[in-house]
Amino acid sequence: MQLRFSFDDSLPTRVTPPSLIFVRHPRARRYILRVLPDGSARVTIPRRGSRREAERFVNTQQRWIEQQRRRRLELLARPSAAPVDDRTILFRGQPVPYEPRTDAAGQAVLFGDRRLPLRSPVDDPRRRVARYLRDVAAHELPPRLLALAAVHQLTVTRVVVRDQRTRWGSCSSAGRISLNWRLVQMPDDVRDYVLLHELMHLREPNHSRRFWRHVAAVCPQFQQARRWLRTHESLLALRDRE
Repeated sequence: MQLRFSFDDSLPTRVTPPSLIFVRHPRARRYILRVLPDGSARVTIPRRGSRREAERFVNTQQRWIEQQRRRRLELLARPSAAPVDDRTILFRGQPVPYEPRTDAAGQAVLFGDRRLPLRSPVDDPRRRVARYLRDVAAHELPPRLLALAAVHQLTVTRVVVRDQRTRWGSCSSAGRISLNWRLVQMPDDVRDYVLLHELMHLREPNHSRRFWRHVAAVCPQFQQARRWLRTHESLLALRDRE
């Protein structure tokens, strides 16, 4: 496929697919390729990178770009395994309804069997539920990760829970692991796959065949978990390619 190239040295602009946008980011440490929802692709150029190197990087990823575009088309044509409407939010893999409510104690939102007070009349009920889920994630995810690390005799230097937009998690070479709070929206086995995936990067800091052998050894059902993640990619943007 012939790609049309554009370059923006500050912020990306909307383009008609299948186009390719180059964006320079002073804090980026490597070239990052992402397929956007409209099918176009964006390449982030690190501070000391060049347009020429970025183009060479893209040329090595043509097959991956097409795979991501085909996957988006498949997702659009396939209903979600757990449909979520504007009054439902996934929690532990199940759609849980929420409902704004005004009672004797004031304004709140009912989420499953929990009553979550609203801060003000303009507090968005859905965002209030998201804040609750982030609190749950901060309480549950680090202990679970450290427990799995202990089982597999791995050392984690720090665990943080963040609002990541393009990743379920990440692992640094120093043993610092960042987790997306949305992991609490997954079934427990899918959540554990993501945790184990990041832990295995302590043994192999890439996605080579050796890395996937490590993953398969500690999580034999990882392919099913990956399928669940692909089906529910709408929970966050598609993953980047570095």
